[in-house]
Amino acid sequence: MTRVLITGGAGFIGSHVADAALAAGMSVAIIDDLSTGVKSNIPGEAAFHEVDIRDEDGLRRVFRAERPDVVCHQAAQASVTRSARDPLFDLAVNTIGTVNVLTAAASSDVGKIVLASTGGAIIGDVPDGTAATSATPPSPRTPYGCSKLAAEYYVEAYAREHGFDYSILRYANVYGPRQTDVGESGVVATFARQLIEGRDLAVNARARRGDGGCVRDYVYVGDVVAANLHAIGGGVARRVANVSTGVGTDTARLARLMISIHGGRSAIRQAPRRAGDVGRSVLAPDAETAPAVDLMTGLTRTVAWYRRKAGQAAGAAA
Repeated sequence: MTRVLITGGAGFIGSHVADAALAAGMSVAIIDDLSTGVKSNIPGEAAFHEVDIRDEDGLRRVFRAERPDVVCHQAAQASVTRSARDPLFDLAVNTIGTVNVLTAAASSDVGKIVLASTGGAIIGDVPDGTAATSATPPSPRTPYGCSKLAAEYYVEAYAREHGFDYSILRYANVYGPRQTDVGESGVVATFARQLIEGRDLAVNARARRGDGGCVRDYVYVGDVVAANLHAIGGGVARRVANVSTGVGTDTARLARLMISIHGGRSAIRQAPRRAGDVGRSVLAPDAETAPAVDLMTGLTRTVAWYRRKAGQAAGAAA
């Protein structure tokens, strides 16, 4: 039985990976400091360790106890805005935290590292009519992009030195059930909550108010989970692979789709550009990690989940 250790396993993506790994017959252990993760996301069959990846001694204790075959490293500081406001914290979590995980892995005979990385923040603005490939030269413009690219380089360096295999998965803008408003791609979660509350949806400009907003490549969390399991099982031959759709969607179109799915009286209002926003981020999917869920299907599933969650919260409060 493959023993998988998932950092950030109480979070949006990590908890879905944990569920799928258990369903596939793997043994799962989770590390999470619960700063953004939610304890109720953790499956009961998984071993749980409340540890911050900045805690070197804590990590070593977990690795000695669990002896994982594969480490699926999802834990991260994922907010571009926070990275600009507090770059040292971003560096401590995304880069030094990754080094701590790698150091613990190197001393525990781990066979493979799967790193959750980012395509948009590492590649930067992608010209209209194109999609960045996994071989496109990096051009990070934010502390978040720099810290995640550094983490990639550390994975490669440790793999060469210590002889373990690795896969680096560069996510596009992931959305789906359990997502919070934290991070660059949280707009789907934000819009879902605002629709349920009957509020209007704000579209921040790409360059000028009313231009439709920034263009993003939205990939459903189920496809991201499938890519992780494929990588854990050795099915991703590429060292760096995009997990994306290759389809760009501006914020205004996203808002219209979600309004059409949910119904109600919410309208779209135009808002100014946000400082630091990448104008266009679209990633060409690699064949080994190509998606199966189209945007309309994924959004429909996501809105339905937020409706159920809101209904449950209302019932508990009654």
